[in-house]
Amino acid sequence: MSAQTLEQRRRNAKFVKEQDARRGKSETEIKKRSKDQFKSPISPFWLGILGFVVFGGLIFEVLSRIFFR
Repeated sequence: MSAQTLEQRRRNAKFVKEQDARRGKSETEIKKRSKDQFKSPISPFWLGILGFVVFGGLIFEVLSRIFFR
């Protein structure tokens, strides 16, 4: 059996830490906690700006084609 590499030791330590955090908790409590941790990668502000740029430009283009042929 060979000695553990540094990467293996890090991953083993991370796994043990996660298992210690789960110890003594029911499955439903663990699943509920994992759902609560979801976080969107983009904030609502930037999502609104992106929507305005995409759909606002489309609306302005349609209005200009209707009224300013």
